Amino acid sequence: MNSASPVAGFPYKLIATDLDGTLLRSDESVSRRTRDALAAAGAAHIVVTGRAVPWTRPILDDLGYEGLAVCGQGAQVYHAGERRLLTSVTLDRQLAGVALAKIEAEVGPLFLAASRDGLAGDILVGPGYAVTGHLPSVPFTDASDLWSAPLNKIYIQHPKLSDDELAEAARQAAGGFVTVVMAGEGVVELLPLGLSKATGLSLAARRLGLKAADTIAFGDMPNDIPMFAWSGHSVAMANAHPELKAVSDEVTSSNEEDGIAVVVERLLEI
Repeated sequence: MNSASPVAGFPYKLIATDLDGTLLRSDESVSRRTRDALAAAGAAHIVVTGRAVPWTRPILDDLGYEGLAVCGQGAQVYHAGERRLLTSVTLDRQLAGVALAKIEAEVGPLFLAASRDGLAGDILVGPGYAVTGHLPSVPFTDASDLWSAPLNKIYIQHPKLSDDELAEAARQAAGGFVTVVMAGEGVVELLPLGLSKATGLSLAARRLGLKAADTIAFGDMPNDIPMFAWSGHSVAMANAHPELKAVSDEVTSSNEEDGIAVVVERLLEI
């Protein structure tokens, strides 16, 4: 799945896939059809996800994935086979504190969570923050705990604003201090300024000797927009956010309907 020698007829050397809503079905599994299609393509496969390494590793282990993965919205390049971080970018906690203060001055109190840096970095979850799915996390009540160790990102939620409304308000209030992305339902994130999935993917591709033009990318949320802009060809899932569909080269079936496999099989003419 992670070789860089595509079979004859497949036009790309690298397949970059988001996880949630894209490669994964709603039960967090990867279908046999999708696994077989990725293997048949013979291209390098890089997972590019907003999940930090601790939330990504179980999925990679299930896939038997031993190559590079881009985690934490581009903050981490992880070598799955060697189980080590190759690069890691952390959030300036002073700037993040200023950003949060500016956002709350505009929209009122936020519910907070944060991703600590490292292979085993905890996901800290504060009062009122609703964690999506059943991902492991550590509760905190003392705000000082949020800032006590290096962070890759901060998650924000609002009691009334929609995700899109909150993301836009956060950009308006603090876009000069942090990058703001909407990565899924209930998932608005504050990242190091300038960081994106494209940042991490370009680093990982370079390690494999591959370029943007060699890459086909699949995704479903606005945080995939920079990755789509970087890649040679971009494919949004049928379940994708309208902002991502608007900038994609094509739209495939949903993640529940093996949308990745549909495109790969078409390109392979199988």
